Amino acid sequence: MAKQDFPDFPRGVNLPDIDGKKIVGIMVLGAILLGAWSSFYTVPAEAEGVVLRLGRYLKTSEPGLRFKIPFNVDRVAIIPVRRQLKQEFGFATEGGTDESQATSSSEQIQEKSMVTGDVNAALVEWVIQYRINDSKDYLFNVRNPKATLRDVSESVMREVVGDRTVDEVITIGRQDVESEALAKLRDIVIKYKMGLGIDQVQLKDVNPPRPVQPSFDEVNNAKQQREEQINVATGEYYKQVPKAKGEADQKIRAAEGYASKRINEAQGDVARFNAILAEYLKAPDVTKRRIYLETMTKVMPQLGSKIVIDEEAKQILPLLNLSNGGKN
Repeated sequence: MAKQDFPDFPRGVNLPDIDGKKIVGIMVLGAILLGAWSSFYTVPAEAEGVVLRLGRYLKTSEPGLRFKIPFNVDRVAIIPVRRQLKQEFGFATEGGTDESQATSSSEQIQEKSMVTGDVNAALVEWVIQYRINDSKDYLFNVRNPKATLRDVSESVMREVVGDRTVDEVITIGRQDVESEALAKLRDIVIKYKMGLGIDQVQLKDVNPPRPVQPSFDEVNNAKQQREEQINVATGEYYKQVPKAKGEADQKIRAAEGYASKRINEAQGDVARFNAILAEYLKAPDVTKRRIYLETMTKVMPQLGSKIVIDEEAKQILPLLNLSNGGKN
């Protein structure tokens, strides 16, 4: 092996001596600075901080600047308890920052493909809105709670849709599906102690598969026309029936009024007859004469021209017409 030549240092030049104490001091100072810097943490206003000491739950801290033991003795998990979160099934909104909010395109097709109770296929898209109610339960009771929530939500929706016909799911039963799915999902979340609160379950697009879409459209159009005709008939019914009832009430009131009039007239005639009878019984001759004169007063003006003769008269003389003032 050839002898290596090393450069010669100038004579009289000494290398500096390394002070071990200074190095230790620098390391200690750096550790102190690092510990001081990692001893504080900030909890945002919309979150809580769950403090773990040596991996075990210690406490839950409120928003603000907080202190912890450094060097990973205390670790903090920030949980957004005051933010409303959501998960989408069968579709995905662009710009979402939460990885659990939606799945990939291939999984979305599987999520929304369902079979209804009458053995028909339907494409059901829905969204759930939830909050984290208990940070401790959320972190420790269920492994990966967001993924578990997705699985539970999909299971509940398939159960609810499977109990109804395709017409109910697509048209008239949407609200019932949402209400029942919300109630079932809340019960499961409470049972599992997931630390979550479900605010809403909302159906989005619910459609039949594309190959049968035209047939469903025709059926829906027929149903809409039927409902339109029913509404028109119902409107005509409520228009004509009150009118007929009003006319009937009017005729009934008119008949009742006529009946009351005739009854009152009859009662008046009876009262008048009874009064005359009472006077007649008191003085029959006077009453007869008065009735006779009153009757003749009413009858005689209606007879027109009158000729009064004696039974023994042999000719009739023309009399002056007194009814028209003596004019012939």
